[in-house]
Amino acid sequence: MAFRRLLSSNRWSHGCEEEVEVSYRVPFVDPREHYRRLKPEIDAAFTETLAQGDLVLRQQLKDFERHLAEFVGTRYAVGVNSGYHALHFSLLAAGVGEGDEVITVGHTFAATVSAIVHAGATPVLVDVCPDYNIDPDALGRAITERTRAVIPVHLNGRVCQMDRIREVATKCRLIVIEDAAQALGAGFDGKMAGSFGRAACFSFYPLKALGGLGDGGAVTTNDPDVARTVTLLRFNGEDRETGEFHVHGYTALLDNVNAAVLDVKLRYLPEWIEHRRRVAELYRRRLAGVGDLSLPHFDDSRRYDSYQNYVVRTARRDDLRKFLRNEGVETLVHWPKPLWEHKGLSLTDPGLPETEHICREVISLPMSAETTPEQVEIVAAAVRRFFGSP
Repeated sequence: MAFRRLLSSNRWSHGCEEEVEVSYRVPFVDPREHYRRLKPEIDAAFTETLAQGDLVLRQQLKDFERHLAEFVGTRYAVGVNSGYHALHFSLLAAGVGEGDEVITVGHTFAATVSAIVHAGATPVLVDVCPDYNIDPDALGRAITERTRAVIPVHLNGRVCQMDRIREVATKCRLIVIEDAAQALGAGFDGKMAGSFGRAACFSFYPLKALGGLGDGGAVTTNDPDVARTVTLLRFNGEDRETGEFHVHGYTALLDNVNAAVLDVKLRYLPEWIEHRRRVAELYRRRLAGVGDLSLPHFDDSRRYDSYQNYVVRTARRDDLRKFLRNEGVETLVHWPKPLWEHKGLSLTDPGLPETEHICREVISLPMSAETTPEQVEIVAAAVRRFFGSP
């Protein structure tokens, strides 16, 4: 069945291209099918929450926070209304501010860098390895006397080299705050993404592996002071038990209805990740050795990749994307140009060659808990035709 939408062709990546009506044989994700499969449980969670009048800071949020912390392997999880706020509040809770430098990657969504800027600190961008994650050597070279923290970004469902990053951070007394927005359920050396740093930040944007009804996010931590500070910041600085205002806070709470639905979905996340890994293996079998494609399979037995995105690289990216679009296959590009080329962000060009190459070459193929083997075959066959492979 064709999947029809009126959309901009890069809408999920917060871009803005032409708005056209497109009929996709294989959608990038299928939120309608996702809802259909869980409809009874989602509807029950939604109805129960509303029927009880549990709208703000009630048991559904507390339950989800407890279950999320157990899943990640931390003592605390604090729900907020976006991945951006998780990052911003984690920096503030760590005492990062004016005069500090925070190192992160140039290949990330703007929110990572914006959180640093809004905390009053200076972002220092470094390059990434071929697996799209921070280069630990580049991190070491970028440290100065002003460096206060590092934000490793676990991109596409793959955890960074946290052993080396934590070694550098310990030696140089840096705070580690994980941007795990794309890596819930991914692992490294037996530990989950979100359990390595002083704090870690998750996004529940609807197209994530664990997606909410709208935007949403969370901070995970083992530090009670971080958990306490984020809890205050998310609700105007107020301690809801005493009514005392401790700081000038924000309005950034994860609402109860969203938390109730996320709690339902969290139970299925391990199963969904295993499905994504099977889909990734099907892609690998059908696309290995095709054209100049570089596939996201990297040898490292310590990694457990969750494949939030299935990202391939080719020098013919733009032509391939047009071809797949005409074949009824929806794709995304994360991201078509480096952050510093967006003039409104006022970032200095850091000269990151790998990031620049990635922006010219990456394309994400359909990948979700609903992606079927038949859809993978349609996508792979179209890619092989593009490259003239039998």
